[in-house]
Amino acid sequence: MSNPRGDDTPLAKGRPSRLAGPVLAGVLPNQPATVVEKAAEVALSAGLELVLAFADVTNFPAAGDRDGHLAAQPIDPDGIDDDAAAISESLQSRIADQLRGTAVQWSFVRLAGEPARSLGRYAASINASMIVVGTKEHGLGPRFEGLVTGSVALHLAHRQNCPVLMVPLGRHDASSDQ
Repeated sequence: MSNPRGDDTPLAKGRPSRLAGPVLAGVLPNQPATVVEKAAEVALSAGLELVLAFADVTNFPAAGDRDGHLAAQPIDPDGIDDDAAAISESLQSRIADQLRGTAVQWSFVRLAGEPARSLGRYAASINASMIVVGTKEHGLGPRFEGLVTGSVALHLAHRQNCPVLMVPLGRHDASSDQ
């Protein structure tokens, strides 16, 4: 087998490189189950741990916090949304129900701040093998939101050192692409 780069990588020797870090998946409340299912499938098939992360936009990372996970500070301490913790707990419970009975080893973390940045920082801090996120759902509402806030999936795909798996959400009619 020939390696056009001429270097001595494991792939050049005919051995596929082995993923080592966990699979990190960004999750949201009311998100279709497909994202967790696909992330669990990838993690299980690669023999890796699955880390599911919810980015709480009502908090921001404290100064000096390199992974966006610890010591989060509320954006507005007087207007703290008491539901933020409840939303995170509900999401974790839903994921636990979804993954019950599977062989995948998983954990759940609550990150602070803008989702793409916090997922990227956390992925680097845990040496993630890949990041799994859902795409925007189809429809006028999600499209408008994407124009205003941007796409977490695209932001990650352009700014990460590890692969980003984008799981399509919503229905897509392939015949409309012709």
